[in-house]
Amino acid sequence: MAARMSNPIAAIILAAGKGTRMKSDLHKVLHPIAGRPMLLHLMASFSTLPPAKTVVVVGDKRDQVEAAVAGTGALVAVQDPQLGTAHAALQAKDALAGFDGVVLVCFGDCPMLTAETIRRLCAPLETGALVAVLGFRPRDTAAYGRIIADADGNVSKMVEHKDASPEERAVDLCNSGVIVAAAQDMWRLLEAVGNDNAAGEYYLPDVATGAIAEGKRVAVVETDAAEVAGINSRAELAAAEAQWQAFKREEAMAGGASLRAPETVWFSWDTELGRDVTIEPNVFFGPGVTIADNVKIRANSHIEGATIGAGCEVGPFARLRPGTVLGEKAKVGNFVETKKAVLGEGAKANHLTYLGDVSVGAGANIGAGTITCNYDGYFKYKTEIGERAFIGSNSALVAPVKIGADAIVAAGSAVTRDVADGELRIVRGEQLMKPGWADRFHDAMRKKKAAEKK
Repeated sequence: MAARMSNPIAAIILAAGKGTRMKSDLHKVLHPIAGRPMLLHLMASFSTLPPAKTVVVVGDKRDQVEAAVAGTGALVAVQDPQLGTAHAALQAKDALAGFDGVVLVCFGDCPMLTAETIRRLCAPLETGALVAVLGFRPRDTAAYGRIIADADGNVSKMVEHKDASPEERAVDLCNSGVIVAAAQDMWRLLEAVGNDNAAGEYYLPDVATGAIAEGKRVAVVETDAAEVAGINSRAELAAAEAQWQAFKREEAMAGGASLRAPETVWFSWDTELGRDVTIEPNVFFGPGVTIADNVKIRANSHIEGATIGAGCEVGPFARLRPGTVLGEKAKVGNFVETKKAVLGEGAKANHLTYLGDVSVGAGANIGAGTITCNYDGYFKYKTEIGERAFIGSNSALVAPVKIGADAIVAAGSAVTRDVADGELRIVRGEQLMKPGWADRFHDAMRKKKAAEKK
């Protein structure tokens, strides 16, 4: 783990904007990447600093954001009306009253920002800089504000694209908007920001401009453009998802997993993989999946909320839903769906089966087409299958029901009562045999069809 910062830090995360380009009823910063809201990605990435306090500034759809950060320890400040980014940051002052350390201002729609970058950004404050800003060099500078700085990273000017001269627009060092300063300096500079501009808003970069006007040193620290790319549209959200997934795939393979077609495997933010795990193409992991060593996940499987023990095999075309737990060397095969299903060591369900609200003992075998009938339209009920039990194909186990150890349920049975240990249960109608009936039927039908053609 990286060392903690020498001075305490407070993080102000701006999340008050409307995010109109998303065209969504969901607040922009709550749109998920790998199943986790981008705002919570950002907050989690700061956990190794860690901030002494975190303040999330809310405005539009504030109830959604407040609900999302409830329980995280973050404080909430409200920006109303919304008069620009400097005005938004200033709304956190009361929440940080008495805080004596470094104040970071960043954006809730930049989930890739890392704690290590924040540490680097804060370093110039310890060598005399009053303010430090985070810069990047994108492929397309588009309409980004520019940072004019010397080779040593000393900033002489911050300029918005629309106000920049042709020479300044030729500079490719752009402003991410992320900024740090000591608390007393940050509040003083924020309060001095004016709104003499076309939009009549108070802009955060003017904190740096104000420090420069005082003759104080402002430093720029550079980072990769991908780390500070804001997400303002569905297309940018998709690009961020692809970026995150690419990183996770590389991390998984570096950790000892084999991905047969990496670009087709989709991880959740919290997926945990053991060593020597093999993942075939077109596998999707939802939240809450933990996989032990030497597991094989075959193609086209969908897994969420599941714990998979060492040596298991899953799929192809398997769906493991929340509450699934597979013991060591258990096997869930093609077109098998599980939900709140606990399979013991070596248990097998190889084909075309639904296992819901069930415990399956070690070594049990579930035949093709078996279903646990766990819902009566009002309540869910549990099925218990003992160790080494054998459930014949096309059986229906009507819960609540218990199948004993070493019991056998004959194929095609509909079991509604408990089966004792070692018992054979057959629940099906008696077979009737009518020799020659089919031949007589076919002859009669052929004659009838021929007669209709005349």
